Amino acid sequence: MFYISRWKRPTMASSVTLSALALWGVLATPSLAASKTITAAMHSDLRIIDPGFTTAYITRDHGYMVYDTLLATDSNFKIQPQMADWKVSDDKLTYTFTLRDGLKWHDGAPVTAEDCVASLKRWGRNDSMGQKLMDFTASIEATDAKTITLKLKEPYGLVLESIGKPSSYVPFMMPKRLAETPPGQQIKEQIGSGPFKFVQAEFQPGVKAVYEKNKDYVPRKEPPSWTSGGKVVKVDRVEWITMPDAQTAVNALQSGDIDFMENPSFDLLPVLEGNKDLKIETLNKLGFQTLGRMNFLYPPFDNVKVRRAAFLAMNQKSVLDALVGNPKYYKVCGAVFICDTQLATDVGSESLVKGNGMAEAKKLLAESGYDGTPVALMAPGDVVALKAQPIVAAQLLREAGFKVDVQATDWQTVVARRASQKPPKEGGWNMFFTNWVGADAVNPIVNVSISGKGKNGGWFGWPEDAKMEAMRDAFARSSSPEEQKKIATDIQKEVYDQVIYIPLGQYRIVSAWRKSLSGVLDGPATPIFWNIDKSE
Repeated sequence: MFYISRWKRPTMASSVTLSALALWGVLATPSLAASKTITAAMHSDLRIIDPGFTTAYITRDHGYMVYDTLLATDSNFKIQPQMADWKVSDDKLTYTFTLRDGLKWHDGAPVTAEDCVASLKRWGRNDSMGQKLMDFTASIEATDAKTITLKLKEPYGLVLESIGKPSSYVPFMMPKRLAETPPGQQIKEQIGSGPFKFVQAEFQPGVKAVYEKNKDYVPRKEPPSWTSGGKVVKVDRVEWITMPDAQTAVNALQSGDIDFMENPSFDLLPVLEGNKDLKIETLNKLGFQTLGRMNFLYPPFDNVKVRRAAFLAMNQKSVLDALVGNPKYYKVCGAVFICDTQLATDVGSESLVKGNGMAEAKKLLAESGYDGTPVALMAPGDVVALKAQPIVAAQLLREAGFKVDVQATDWQTVVARRASQKPPKEGGWNMFFTNWVGADAVNPIVNVSISGKGKNGGWFGWPEDAKMEAMRDAFARSSSPEEQKKIATDIQKEVYDQVIYIPLGQYRIVSAWRKSLSGVLDGPATPIFWNIDKSE
């Protein structure tokens, strides 16, 4: 469903869009027609709205609309104040954060340090980087209504980078009563202090999400830069609509029935590039890493030899050709921590980048004792950036000798189902595919996929690897770039030896929007909707 900002006589380009509107059954009322509204077709529909419950980027993006953060990252990768300023003791053991004036929750209550302490503790249970910070933390408490004091057991160089991280899980602040929601449960209300308010009454899960300008929000004075600076809202409403058919969304964008399209399919880009009324741009310059993840709890992937056989069968170029097609937008890359970064290495990646592992995959699978257990492989068909990977992987796995059960579904079902630790026959799973923005994979602390904590705080798939955790601790303690590079190389070797996950290459997406929008910001957690204005 989406709002039509102005009525036009249907054209050939818009007829599909208008028929979709009739199906969805939501049109603008006269009162809304007078408001300044941005209508966006996002990369996925939105169903899970607790940003502390899933790493899914659509939920992260929702989080940035509703919530705010203590610190933020600017375009120079520097940590900046957002809700709070900070100071550090001379011995590097005490960090003191002071909340700025003017912070209020959407229900009118003031933001307090107690709220923020509870929020940090919740985030620290779920997020890989947060877990590591909490391992080094002796205490974190509210010393008065506006002051948060974090004391360390020993100096730790990533305190600010952890609390200011830009992507999933983002350490969003929320009222204490919500932050204290029991583990494994989603929060019951959407009360943040961010620049937009969530319109619960208009939320249709999987179809439409609506946000209104938070008129009580007090932006910072600095100019916006990535997730830092002033979050100045220049429109009245933002509406996210679900349009799983790429051609329908492109038609709607060209006709002006929607304003913004986050992720057009690559094969339709030439059509958009030829439209003088549209702007086409890559907002996340770091790009994405696409990857496969196995479930370590159940056969067949509880056997490392079987995992290695699957790993050897994979071929990055085949995946990227199907996913992207145009080499202009993708990169074959064996680096776990992203190519062209300080920690990049090709150790252990030969079969992935050269595609020469199939013979060895067949041999190893035959030696592994694999008994023909079907691989329950979840295959979402509604997200452009996630359609191709499971199909190509299923073909490669079958060629290696696996039996594969490709289970067609949608992405939000995958997001919910991948959290299940039940056996595949009882609604669980064996394998799924997803994407990380580069910022979520650049080092061993932020990269949640390599956690070896198993069922005790690990990411979906739950590998338990004490050696991995020891190396991550060593990386966290190190202040030497040379030593960190060596540790990261050893970690990458362990990732590939144990098949903690399978990086399947890197790619960039482009977004498209009508030139009636101005002020669209770039960054590693885009799109973000503050600073955007709309002219008629």
